[in-house]
Amino acid sequence: MLYKKEKAVNEKIARIEAIIGRKVKRDIGQMTEWAKGNLARAAESIAATPKAHVGIVTGFYIKHAEPPSPETDGLNGTAHLAAGLANAGIEVTVITDAPCAKAVWSVVDALPVPVNLEITSVAESSVVRLGKYLAAGDRPMTHLVAIERASPGSDGKPHREHGWDMSRETAPLHLLFDAKTKGPWYTIGIGDGGNEIGMGSLPKEIIETQIPNGQLIAATTAVDSLIVAGVSNWGGYGLLAATAIMKPAARDALLHHFNREMDHRYLRAAVETGQAVDDSRVDRPGRPQMSVDRIPWEQHAELLEEIAAAT
Repeated sequence: MLYKKEKAVNEKIARIEAIIGRKVKRDIGQMTEWAKGNLARAAESIAATPKAHVGIVTGFYIKHAEPPSPETDGLNGTAHLAAGLANAGIEVTVITDAPCAKAVWSVVDALPVPVNLEITSVAESSVVRLGKYLAAGDRPMTHLVAIERASPGSDGKPHREHGWDMSRETAPLHLLFDAKTKGPWYTIGIGDGGNEIGMGSLPKEIIETQIPNGQLIAATTAVDSLIVAGVSNWGGYGLLAATAIMKPAARDALLHHFNREMDHRYLRAAVETGQAVDDSRVDRPGRPQMSVDRIPWEQHAELLEEIAAAT
């Protein structure tokens, strides 16, 4: 009987992993194949930890957007994961930096349950102080999740997919994940392009050969569990759903706000209040609109409902 239950859980999570790993802009097949099983490991770690405190790091700033602002990707994934965990009684702290503060705050403000919000400057000293703070206190951090957050590439600087240097407008929050500088927490990375925190877990030749400008932008920050998704937001959806499968007693609380109405509410707050922008290209600067990675909101909502059904 126990074997059957474990098999059912594994099959459900494998189904969710397949949904969130669908191809969108680029072929991520090698990355998703390498990362198979990581979604289950990440969810199990959160579900099995007493008094868990989950930090979520997000915000991908686009200096050349109109106006300069973070991408919409990462924000809805953060919102659903934060709302679900907090609704189930798990402490949540959302973390970003000053350039991304307005957009991230707008999404946190739209959440139906309260969570903590920490904002650093782009200075390394600010990140170091935050790390010490998160490791202390009555309920220290147990898990740290990055959703669509840039990692340093081969030259030690974070880059957009085009190769543009983002170091001046990106706080080194990757230090919270680096083995030598991170706190005593389990680390999870969610990304879709090869340049995000967590992608340093992959064999570098996968990114260098499969992703444009891969030799420069390939992330160097590794994590305990890497979740690869077609759109990073989907990875946040998948982690929440997988945690609900791993923790059936809390399933209803975890998924209570996991629906298309709330997804629309979060994205509208990000776009209208936070001025978050769609994916920005060299030939077409991103602008605030109800889409993520050039995919209309309605399609993301349909995928969210597919994930919910798979639980």
